[in-house]
Amino acid sequence: MKKDDMVMKLGIVHILDSLVGMPVLSDRVLEMGSGLSEFLKGHIERFTESDDVKRCQFSEDSEVMEWIRSCDAGRFVEVSRRLCEKLYAIMNANPDIPAADAAVVVFSAEGTDYFGFLKLNYKSSYTHATVSAEDGGSRNEIVLQKAILPASGQKLAEAFLVDLSTGDILLTEKKYEIGGEKRFYFSELFLECHASMSQKTRMDIVTKAVEQVNRKYYGDEDTERKLEVKKAIYEELEQKGSLSVEDVKEKVFPQSPQMQADLEEKLEKYRMTKDVVEPRNESTVRKFQKQRLVTDTGIEITIPMAEYGDPDRVEFIANGDGTVSVLIKNIGHLSAR
Repeated sequence: MKKDDMVMKLGIVHILDSLVGMPVLSDRVLEMGSGLSEFLKGHIERFTESDDVKRCQFSEDSEVMEWIRSCDAGRFVEVSRRLCEKLYAIMNANPDIPAADAAVVVFSAEGTDYFGFLKLNYKSSYTHATVSAEDGGSRNEIVLQKAILPASGQKLAEAFLVDLSTGDILLTEKKYEIGGEKRFYFSELFLECHASMSQKTRMDIVTKAVEQVNRKYYGDEDTERKLEVKKAIYEELEQKGSLSVEDVKEKVFPQSPQMQADLEEKLEKYRMTKDVVEPRNESTVRKFQKQRLVTDTGIEITIPMAEYGDPDRVEFIANGDGTVSVLIKNIGHLSAR
């Protein structure tokens, strides 16, 4: 969701600082100037365009769903306050959850209206302050501010949007310790919704399962085999922009039905044996674009996967004494960094 497509309609901010002992709730909407509007749009774009975003559905008995369904311009302030009261009660009972301001908004994008909730977790930073002296003078000081809001370019730990026409949810969240265990409290306790795995999580599950099966049969020392596995995943992403489990299985383990069966077994518990992972963000696939090698003598080599597949650029030579030589060919220019 791009910010240039968004039109802000309503907004309000509530203070959810655990140290205060109670939420500080506003009873008036924001005056949505261009600067504030861009700030909020920037956060919405960043989390909706991330591969960490989850697509969810409310459970049938979710009270948050009922509040949002009943929300119109006349009830917007009341609904936003109810949401923050519920969230603050959860935060107050679980000190691991960070304090924050909550920005609640209604906006449209490409003809669809959305209800949004952005949890702006505090961070600490230093700023200046002028202090009056007893003799009538003043002194400038550097002071620590503990309630600085995240910049629009920073990733939010928790936020959600609801498509007001369908009730579908876009959600980003983080686990915190709840009752002695790490939980996704935002979806489970606050929203009471069923969250699917994000594209990034699904990508990590598939690639880790491939690595585990490869290690079982080839061990940890077969560097060339590791490169071949990474190359197969890289080519799949480059050619299709997605990662089909069926295709990866056949490309990575083409001659071994047993290794393919092992991979299926590992993915079965996640119900991902037929999945197609579709990452949207460059950062999710960046680790497949290069391979970093480190020799036993400490020499480091970073090889773009596109170059690794070209025998006119890079060649691995197995020497008679059991060592390996890496030959880098046809260098037009060499620079030091």
